[in-house]
Parts: sequence; C-alpha cells; structure tokens
Amino acid sequence: MIRPILLMLALLASPVQAAPADLRVSQGCTGAARCFPTIGAALAEAARDTGGGWVTIRIAAGDYREKPVVSRPRVRLVGSGVARTRVHFDAVAQTARGYHRDGWGTPGSATLTIDAADVLVEGMTVENDYDYLANDRLADGDPRKIGNPQAVALLADIHSDRVTVRRSALVGYQDTLFANGKRLHIVDGLVAGNVDFIFGNGTVLIEGSEIRTRVRAADTRGEPFQSFVAAPSTLLDQPVGIVFYRSRLTREAGVPDRSVALARPWHPTTRFADGRYANPRAVGQASFIDCTMAAHITPDHWAPMNGTARDGTMTDVFRPQDSRFFERGSAGPGAVRRAIGMPATGLGDIAAIRRIVFAGWPPVR
Repeated sequence: MIRPILLMLALLASPVQAAPADLRVSQGCTGAARCFPTIGAALAEAARDTGGGWVTIRIAAGDYREKPVVSRPRVRLVGSGVARTRVHFDAVAQTARGYHRDGWGTPGSATLTIDAADVLVEGMTVENDYDYLANDRLADGDPRKIGNPQAVALLADIHSDRVTVRRSALVGYQDTLFANGKRLHIVDGLVAGNVDFIFGNGTVLIEGSEIRTRVRAADTRGEPFQSFVAAPSTLLDQPVGIVFYRSRLTREAGVPDRSVALARPWHPTTRFADGRYANPRAVGQASFIDCTMAAHITPDHWAPMNGTARDGTMTDVFRPQDSRFFERGSAGPGAVRRAIGMPATGLGDIAAIRRIVFAGWPPVR
C-alpha cells in the first residue's frame, strides 16, 4: 500500500491544477467564490489552471472599461447579450505603443486582445470608444489633430487560431477588427467602423453578419472614396484572407451614396535586408459571396492603396486589379458595379473556403 499512497501525495503536490468550474464576472461581486469584478481578473484566474481543459467565463450585464487579454488557450468569454454586456476602452494608436510588445500603437490600442488558440467570444459588445470623430473633424494642419487615429476593438494576435466570435458586436471607427493571427470565424454578429475597419493578414470568415459603415466627420467630398470596408494584407502563401459570406453591408445615417469601397490592398511597411518598404508578398485576398449591399457602396467596388516606397515616401500605388479580390452573388443597390478590369475568376466557392478555414477545426455552432 506504500506505493499508491506515495503516488497520491505526488499528485497532490503537482503544480498542474484541475480545470476550474465556470468563473463569473460581475460588478456586483461581494466576495463570492469564483466571481470577479473585472474580466481581466477572471482571465488571470483562468491562466492559473495548467490542466489544458476549457474554462468558461460568464460575464454579467454591465459596462466594463478595461483592456483584457486572452493568453490562455481554451477560453470561452460568454456575455449576457450585445445590448447588456459591453467591454470598452478608448486607447488610440498615437499614444498606445506602451501596450504592445513591439511598441506598435495600432495593436496596442485594442480593447480586447486574443493571443491564444481555441477561444470563443459570445453575447457581448466589444468597443473602442476613442472619439475618432472629434479628431476627424479637425482641419489638416491643426496642431491638435493626431496622425494615427487607429483604434482597434478586437485584435486577433499572432498566436491566435480557431477563434470564434458569435452573436457579438465589434464597434469602432478606423481599424475596428485587426486579424493578425491565423483563423477567425465571425458568425451572426456586427462589425462597425469606417476606414479599413476589417483588416490584417489573418484568415477570416464572416458570415450571416452585419457589416456597418459609420460616418466620417471630415469633409471628404473632394475624395474618390470616403471609407473602405476591408484592407487585407494576406501573404501569397496563404490562400484565404478575409471572406464575407451571406452578410449585409449597411450604413449609418449620414454615410453618402456611392462613397465606400469594398476593399483596398494593404501592403504593410516591413523591414527587409535591403531596406524598409511595403511588403511585395502581402497581396491581399478578399471575397464577397452572396452579400447584400446598400447604396453606399461605390460602383468601382474596389480601391487602390498607397504604400511605402524604397525611398521612404508613400508613393507606391497598389491596385485592386493586382490583388486577389473577388465578388460573386451580390444583391441590393450597392451591387451595381462598373467594369474596372478586375479578374473574372477568383476564390468564390464557399465549400472550398470552408475546407481551408475549418481544417482540423469543427466550426462552433
């Protein structure tokens, strides 16, 4: 009987903990077991578990002003509904460098960061409520105007994969959703913003959702486009970038007709052995399949985007015709499009896209 007793003692002394029961977040916590006043505190408790099982964090109704980071795999963040549970913060790229490991303000501005695999976000609003419109309203040259007003609501960071966002709202203005990891599935939700508000090099499938363009405060009447829905920077060895399937492209009151492009190609400035310039391998992929488009979508549908030339100036022009953009089955007043020389074929088979996105990862239903 000695050996079983020694084995039991060894297991009790092991640092590996059993997965905790569901954790709760509530602003009304008064010392209740497994209840925390902030999402960050609950995530810290979840990270103490090293057993590898799923941890579910149930978030009560309320406004939570914080910048939580999910760094533990197999975490579920389950709110009480988009109208009841709101996570918000107002960081902006101009001053958010200290929040990011590499001092990059755009990801540093994120309200919610997911930097782990197998994560579910459900039933909540995630918002960056930086006052973008106040800055946008200032005239160019006004010393109060900042040059980096990107303000991310959700960052799927470099270690993220198999992330599902379901029945949730992601709300911001410029750069609302930054897909900087691997696979992200958004279903039955809302993504709202204006300039490049869904962007990055990750694989993203957005389906059954509302994609709402928000107003600008600046006078953009002299510009060919007021805003852009997506700005993919998909690398060439990655077949799927940002895919919109059976989703609705809508607008806030005040967004003009024929003013918003579906996507433009983002070639991030990257440091290479021979200099720092726009990455030529970031040939963005975007598909809009069976989507309904309101009248704010421009007849050109796609737009060019400038990038950093080898001399450091923003003079390299990347055309949508040279990108991996494709559209099939569009409906609504914004579906009317003008021929601008886009390829006639591309990634439009949703069954093939699903096989790539969900390889080894059954979609969460």
